[in-house]
Amino acid sequence: MAGKIEKIIAETFLEMAEGLQSGNYGKKPKIALTGMGSEHGEENAMRAAVEAARDGIEVWYIGSLEAEGVKTVHVANDDEGHDKMQELLRAGEIDGCVTMHFPFPIGVSTVGRAVTPAFGREMYIANTTGTSSTDRIEGMVRNAIAGIITAKACGVAAPTVGILNVDGARQTEKVLHQLDEGGYPIRFAESARADGGAVMRGNDVLQGSADVMVTDSLTGNVLSKLLSSYSTGGSFEAVGYGYGPGIGEGYEQLVMIISRASGAPVIANAIRFAAQLVRGKVFEVAKAEFAAANKAGLKELLAGLKSAAKGPEKEEDVKAPAKEIVTAQIPGIEVMDLDDAVRTLWKMGVYAESGMGCTGPIVLVSEANKEKAVEALKAAGYVG
Repeated sequence: MAGKIEKIIAETFLEMAEGLQSGNYGKKPKIALTGMGSEHGEENAMRAAVEAARDGIEVWYIGSLEAEGVKTVHVANDDEGHDKMQELLRAGEIDGCVTMHFPFPIGVSTVGRAVTPAFGREMYIANTTGTSSTDRIEGMVRNAIAGIITAKACGVAAPTVGILNVDGARQTEKVLHQLDEGGYPIRFAESARADGGAVMRGNDVLQGSADVMVTDSLTGNVLSKLLSSYSTGGSFEAVGYGYGPGIGEGYEQLVMIISRASGAPVIANAIRFAAQLVRGKVFEVAKAEFAAANKAGLKELLAGLKSAAKGPEKEEDVKAPAKEIVTAQIPGIEVMDLDDAVRTLWKMGVYAESGMGCTGPIVLVSEANKEKAVEALKAAGYVG
């Protein structure tokens, strides 16, 4: 009995000493890293494990190498390593893991974390791998919530949210504003471009105009690769934190994704990112955020997206009114809805044309008709 007490006391003092050295107090997060399969060899992965272990993290290396300060779980190959990683996760022997591939279920996708080149700002990319929903707009809305969760768990109390100017951006923005109005507070980012707004352009990606950059996961994956390896020609990811944790409603396994091209600096940061999420109680944050979003009407809004009419039926006899000079722009319309939006205005006798502005699709009307046209398009559900 005395021996056990002495061991506990010794471990406590050791944790305190390590906390004073690293600035991280309390129990060390246990983070596993699967090291086989990297394009840069196991040595690259182990170098990252050693670096991260110096920051008050208990790193378990799953592979064939050993190093001081790192606990090695020996496996023969990559497949065996993945099986062992999942076994350790299920048993609760580790708090999280960093790996190069993982079969997330539909409804779960990863939030990346990048360092933007213009000002060195950190930005969460929501999302980068996996699929939050098979419906594009629902997926991007859920990505936004996942990004907020991840940023909050990493200590960003009120992250700003921007939506990348991709297909579905305006509908996503509309739903997020409705969530905000329903009681789920969202702090919208402002584009660095002169016309502002929460819809972000390429410039904003480089400058880190938003704490959370919302997009679809395929686009997010490309952004992560570009931001991590723009200075290396793409073969070696040198900057950032990787593709991040899988986040989804009700999902509680901390699995962090890196690439086979990820270099030691990115892998070490991914381990640190995982430890930060453990300390920040990411799944408690997720539970609270999804509960708040659902209370604000998330599920009803998403159901409404799927059942809403896509616009009036296309009638052959709808003709354009007499042509006018059109200089007033109405933004915020999805490209797939653009023709139907124009026809809606034609039916009420307002001449309109479709176009493409610097922030995406627009409807053009005369200055005299702008106010009336905006109200009609709002009523028809084309703009928020």
